[in-house]
Amino acid sequence: MGEDTKNHEPSQAGNSKPLDGAVGNEDKNVITKDDEVVCLKPKMNLVNGVTVIVGSIIGSGIFVSPKGVLTGTGSVGLSLVVWIICGVFSMVGAYCYAELGCMITKTGADYAYIMESFGPFVAFIRLWVECMIVRPCSQAIVALTFSFYVMRPIYPDCDPPDDAVKFLACLCICLLTFVNCWDVKWATTVQDLFTYGKLLALATIITTGMVQLSMGHYEHFNFDGSETDVTKIALSFYSGLFAYNGWNYLNFVIEELKDPHRNLPRAIFISCVLVTIVYFLTIVAFHTTLSVQEVLGAEAVAVIFAERLYGVMSWIVPVFVAMSTFGGVNGILFTSSRLFYAGASFGQMPEILAMIQVNHLTPAPAVIFVTLLSLIYLCSSDIYALINYVGFATWIAIGLAVICLPYLRWKMPDIARPIKVNLFFPVIYILATIFITFVPMIADPVGTGFGLLIIMTGVPVYFIFIYWKNKPKPIQKAIDTTTHFLQKILVVVPSEVPEKL
Repeated sequence: MGEDTKNHEPSQAGNSKPLDGAVGNEDKNVITKDDEVVCLKPKMNLVNGVTVIVGSIIGSGIFVSPKGVLTGTGSVGLSLVVWIICGVFSMVGAYCYAELGCMITKTGADYAYIMESFGPFVAFIRLWVECMIVRPCSQAIVALTFSFYVMRPIYPDCDPPDDAVKFLACLCICLLTFVNCWDVKWATTVQDLFTYGKLLALATIITTGMVQLSMGHYEHFNFDGSETDVTKIALSFYSGLFAYNGWNYLNFVIEELKDPHRNLPRAIFISCVLVTIVYFLTIVAFHTTLSVQEVLGAEAVAVIFAERLYGVMSWIVPVFVAMSTFGGVNGILFTSSRLFYAGASFGQMPEILAMIQVNHLTPAPAVIFVTLLSLIYLCSSDIYALINYVGFATWIAIGLAVICLPYLRWKMPDIARPIKVNLFFPVIYILATIFITFVPMIADPVGTGFGLLIIMTGVPVYFIFIYWKNKPKPIQKAIDTTTHFLQKILVVVPSEVPEKL
C-alpha cells in the first residue's frame, strides 16, 4: 500500500493498484499521534459527516435563491416543483458519488475520480476551475453575506458601508482559517454547532409558515403566470442547484472519515433528504406571506418575511442568516483546502500544499492558500459575474465525475465496490446534467462564452507548469528554495502514509 500512495503519482485507469491501496482506512483508524506518522487521520464520525454536508449545503443559498428560481418559473407552484426536482437531482448525484467514494477513498472527490478515469489533463482543468475560481469566489460571497446580515441590525434602514462589510468578511475568513489550521476537531465542532444553529433558524421560519397555513394563508400557492420558455426554466435550476451545492463535499475529506464504507452513504442519504425537506418547507413558509411580486422585488427574502411577521423581533432572522453563512464559510474552507491538498498530492499544484503541520496534523498550507485567494476576491466587485460564468462548468465537472461510474464499471470490473448503484441512476443524472448545462447556453450565450474562456486559461497553465517536466535548473532551484523556506516558516512536512500494522 505504501509504495502506491507515497509517490503521489496519478494512476492510469487500467491499473487497479491505486484503488486497492487507497482503501486503507481500517489501518488509519488505529494509527495514533504517538505513532509519529504525519498524515491526515480519520477523526470524523457519522454525525460529523452529516453536519459537514448539511452545513456546507445550507449557507446563503436558501435565503437568496428563491428570487432566482421564481424569476425563471413565474409562479409559486412551478418554483416548488423546481425546488423538489433540484433536491431529487442532488440525491441521485450523491447516490452515484457514494459508489465512487467507497471505491476510491482518496481526498479530492470528483477530482480523484476524473484523474483515475480520464487522466491528468482533464483532472487538472477540473481542479483549475474549482480551486482558482469557484471555491474562493463562493467563500468570498458567503463571507460577504455573513457580514451584511451581521451588520443589518446596526443599519436597519440602509445598507451598511461597503468597507465595513468587507472588513468583517475578512475577519470571518481569517478567524476560521486559524480554527482550521489549529485542529480538525475544532473545525468539525464549529461545523456541528453552526449547523444546529442554522437548522434552528429554518425550523423557526418553517414553524411560522405552518402557523400561517393553519390560519388559511395559502392564496399564493398556484400555477398562475407559470413560465413556458424551457430555456428560462432551465436557468431557474442554476439558482436552485446553487442552494443545494455542497452535497458532494464530504467526499473531499473522505480520508478523515471513520469507516467511510459505512458512514459515507449514510451521511449522504440523511443529509440530502433532510435538506430537501427543509428547503421545500422553507419556501412554502415564505409564500404563506409573500406574493410572487414581493419575492421578486426583495433583495433578502427572509428579512422581508421577518419584518412582516415578527415585528420588533425581526432582528432574529438576520442573526440566524449570519449563523448559517458563518457555518457555510467554515464548510467551504474545510473541504476546499482538502481539494488543494489532493491536487498537490497528485503533483498538479505546488508541493507545499500537500504538506501537513507537524504539531496539529492539519493541511495548514492548503488552508492558508484558500484564504489568500478568497481575500483577493473580496477586493473585486465582479465575483458574482465570475460565479455565473463558471456555474455551468461546475455541473459539467460533476456530470463528468458521474460518467466515471459506468466508465470504471467497464474499465475496472473487478475492483471492490462496497456500494453498487443501478446504472439507471447515473444515466438519468447525466441526461439531466446535459439539459441544465446546455439549454441555458441558448438563453445566455455571452456568459457561456466568458465561462469557456475562463476554463481554457487552465490549458497553458497545465502545459507550462505540469506537463513540462524538464525545467531549466535555475527555475527548478527557485521553486525548491521557495518550498523549503515555506516549510520552515509553517513547520510542515510531506504527508506520510502509514504502513500496515
